[in-house]
Amino acid sequence: MEITLKLNGKPYTAVAQPHTQLLEFLRDAGCKSVKCGCETSGCGLCTVHMDGRPVLSCSVLAVQAAGHTIDTLEGLQEQAALFGGFLADEGGEQCGFCNPGFIMNVLALEKELGRDAGDEEILEYLAGNMCRCTGYQSQLRAIRKYMAREEGNA
Repeated sequence: MEITLKLNGKPYTAVAQPHTQLLEFLRDAGCKSVKCGCETSGCGLCTVHMDGRPVLSCSVLAVQAAGHTIDTLEGLQEQAALFGGFLADEGGEQCGFCNPGFIMNVLALEKELGRDAGDEEILEYLAGNMCRCTGYQSQLRAIRKYMAREEGNA
C-alpha cells in the first residue's frame, strides 16, 4: 500500500504493508534516530512528532500516519542541538541511547506547556521515557536550564 505523508518538512511517499509500524517505515526512510527499545510502548525511545504532538512510533501503524506531518530528530536538528548542549553540560546524556526519544519529548513539552512548566509537570510529561544510566536528576537540571534560558543566549 502506498503511503504519503510530510516527513521532516518534505513530501514523502513509500510502499508499506498494512501491518508495518511507523517506526519501521521511518527507519526505512533513513530516520535512524527513531529506535526500537522495548517493543511494548514503555520506553519512549521511538518518540516522533505527528502533527506536532509526540507519539510512540512503535504503537502507530504507518497507514495511520498517511496524510499527517511527521517530524523526527533529523528534522529538528537545530532545536535538538540546543537542548542537547544543556543535556551534555549537566551529564544527562551518558550512553546516549535514550536521547533521541527524550529530546523529542522535551521539544514537545516546551511547545505544549511552555517554558514555565514546573518540575511536577515536566516529570509527568516525561514519565514514559526510560533511561538506564542516569538517575534523571541531571536530565531534570538540563530541562530546567533549557527552559529558563534567555532567547539568543544559549
